[in-house]
Amino acid sequence: MTTVTLTLNPAIDLWSETEQIRPNHKVRTINDRYDPGGGGINVARVLHNFGAPVVAVALAGGVTGNLLGELLDQEGVPHRLVETAGRTRINHVVFERRTGHEFRFVLAGPPVSPAEIDEVLALIDTIPATRLVVSGSLPPGLPGSVMGDIGRRAQARGIPVAVDTSGEALPAAVASGTVDLLKVSLSELESLAGRDLADPADQERIARALIAEGKVRRVAVSLGGDGAVLIGADGLWRRAAPPVQAVSTVGAGDSFLAALVWSLDRGDAPGEALAWGVAAGAAAVSKPGTRLCQFADVERIHGPAPAGIGRSRA
Repeated sequence: MTTVTLTLNPAIDLWSETEQIRPNHKVRTINDRYDPGGGGINVARVLHNFGAPVVAVALAGGVTGNLLGELLDQEGVPHRLVETAGRTRINHVVFERRTGHEFRFVLAGPPVSPAEIDEVLALIDTIPATRLVVSGSLPPGLPGSVMGDIGRRAQARGIPVAVDTSGEALPAAVASGTVDLLKVSLSELESLAGRDLADPADQERIARALIAEGKVRRVAVSLGGDGAVLIGADGLWRRAAPPVQAVSTVGAGDSFLAALVWSLDRGDAPGEALAWGVAAGAAAVSKPGTRLCQFADVERIHGPAPAGIGRSRA
């Protein structure tokens, strides 16, 4: 079972530490770390670490696009990159030691052409897959309607689609009616509802309405320190957040989605899959900077997987 992930706006994630950030001064950093990034890229990295067959597909351009490929090669993550005219963006996360705060500088990324989008969609059509995960933001100027185009192409091949996105792309993906699994944060679910959803009962009602209208099959809502909920026509499951020391939230949602998909596609019951997702998210927040969860860490939180399932990588 090969999962294909699609990242239309990937990034190089640079993480640094500094003692203090002061305006109008040179801020010298230490322990700098570069990682391949973007939603689908991170999902692919976690799935690969779990030992699951995966191919990461992404748009990438310029010297930073080359670096993205090199970093994926270093981790051994199978990937197919479509070259673009614009340079792949670099996002910068700076950890300020004095306060323990993280400062996240996120670039918009380069615009892409219709021809480049057509090329990446045609590439996906050539890869045998049992699941497509579309995750991350859209490049500037790309209409949200592309989410429907992607979903319909996958649907025509009988491939279920998991979506984790934001902005204009989120309601467009939902409206297309092609989403098998929708992963949202609470704020993203509130954006779909157009109102505050602090009450768990309201969260459930909105998710169930999306399912009843045939827009999505399942909705997974990550709730940060309150854990997560998974809702489908077949039931509702909640899991509390495991007690871990939170260090950084970077990549936590991607880790959650990767483990959830991994478990569902392995045939686990929804509640068990949610437990794996929550454990992966917790493992990720316990790691500094742009480091993602490792399978061994997830097992320590969740409990061991059955013999022969998953594997840990250094």
